Amino acid sequence: MRPYIEELAGLAGCRISIHPNAGLPNEFGGYDDTPEHMAGVIGEFARNGWLNIAGGCCGTRPEHIAAIAEAAGRCLPRAIPAIELTSRYSGLEAFRIRPESNFVMIGERTNITGSPKFKKLIKAEDLEGALGVARQQVENGANMIDINMDEGLIDSEEMMTQFFNLVEAEPEISRVPIVIDSSKWSVIEAGLKCVQGKAVVNSISLKEGEEVFRAHPGC
Repeated sequence: MRPYIEELAGLAGCRISIHPNAGLPNEFGGYDDTPEHMAGVIGEFARNGWLNIAGGCCGTRPEHIAAIAEAAGRCLPRAIPAIELTSRYSGLEAFRIRPESNFVMIGERTNITGSPKFKKLIKAEDLEGALGVARQQVENGANMIDINMDEGLIDSEEMMTQFFNLVEAEPEISRVPIVIDSSKWSVIEAGLKCVQGKAVVNSISLKEGEEVFRAHPGC
């Protein structure tokens, strides 16, 4: 957990909580990490100024919590940094858009309504070929890739799910943020259920009125 907690401590404009298991489960499903060892590790994190809240999850017992409380209680809680407000997105890698950033390039070739080649591959259910289109965009410098499956002759929700799962399994593609592109709420929702990191939704329509929009799940 150390590298992730350290990175979060410098980025998060909120409190950070850590509550690890007492080690990995053994062959009997129990946990063997001692109170002293857990307290030592979490105490180090606290001394480094990375934590606001500390506790334990699976395998931790009252003696673990007592030791953690004693170790962390000697330290000041993490000072929450002032975070610059910018647009932040991520695939497997973080992507931030600042006022001084250059143009953000969004690859549109994985859009079934705008790319005849991609449309042909999807309708033929050649998903490996379609993945190649996505990969080529990232290799050519796209900061994000736009994925759209709005086509009347295919099951857009099912195809969005299948393709997203394949994209997310390819680190060289999924390292960049995804733009989930559809005029249908159900298709956007299907993409959001699969996507890693923080995506962009393009686009949300209010043509049926705000009341209908707010009735969608998650609004």
